[in-house]
Amino acid sequence: MNPMRSIWKGSIAFGLVNVPVKVYSATETHDIRFHQVHAKDGGRIKYDRVCSECGNSVQFADIDKAYDSPDGERVILTDQDFDKLPAAEKHEIPVLEFVPTEQIDPILFDKSYFLEPDSSSPKAYVLLRQTLLETERTALVHFTLRQKTRLAALRVRDDVLVIQTLLWPDEVRAAEFPSLDDAPSARPQEVKMATSLVESMSSDFDPTEFTDDYQIELRKLIDDTIANGGEKVIQTDESSSDDGEDAEVVDLVAALQRSVEAAGKNAKSSSSSSQPAEKTAGKKAPAKKAAAKKAPAKKAAAAKKTAAKSTQARKGA
Repeated sequence: MNPMRSIWKGSIAFGLVNVPVKVYSATETHDIRFHQVHAKDGGRIKYDRVCSECGNSVQFADIDKAYDSPDGERVILTDQDFDKLPAAEKHEIPVLEFVPTEQIDPILFDKSYFLEPDSSSPKAYVLLRQTLLETERTALVHFTLRQKTRLAALRVRDDVLVIQTLLWPDEVRAAEFPSLDDAPSARPQEVKMATSLVESMSSDFDPTEFTDDYQIELRKLIDDTIANGGEKVIQTDESSSDDGEDAEVVDLVAALQRSVEAAGKNAKSSSSSSQPAEKTAGKKAPAKKAAAKKAPAKKAAAAKKTAAKSTQARKGA
């Protein structure tokens, strides 16, 4: 398993008590991940972000989010639009109320996170843990992670505080099956026999008794293939790093780039407001933009000519 790394730091607001904590992902998949490759030579398949309107490749920093309404209207929202939305305190987990644990339907549970004390003295952490155990209640909290606020359940598992994000009620589908409306009732003799079967198969739950046979056999297949070598095994210099982590780095760089661009625009607007003479020049900006659009085509043509000349030179040699 991968080493545990804290993904969030903050505190639980428990009345007047403040409980500093670090948050860790509590689960991880053991499934083997595959990449798509070219069957001919084993090369990795790369995907290009292409605009369906202009056909050009688009950098991540130039991508905005959009919502397509049922009526066919596309609403484009920028980072500035999202910044205007209300957001909970990013470094605080406020306790909303305490509810009986059995009243939370397990279907609402989503992702789980471990909480570790983040202070020189874990006294406040232990106090909250003990209170939850003795009252047999679960705390409902707001938990903001990656700019998204969710309702979550705060409970105790093996002496560790755990947060489990909850689905909102409208995210759980209604189970409406007409075929069950007219279903006949089970006869008492059938229920008795089924109950006997259940009792004969009853045991205490121990998850370690169960194994993922498919993943075990898949790992064995991969190891055997590597050991045997052959054309199915290709030596590559490409890193096997997690694509999700790479994507987060790209997102961060894109966000920083946008922040720099926004700061530059704000500086220009401030300069324009202090110099009225530049307002007239600002009206001619569209012409400059039009010229800028044509520039890449000229550069591309020049690049093609240069490449063609170099190709002819190599052939002549």
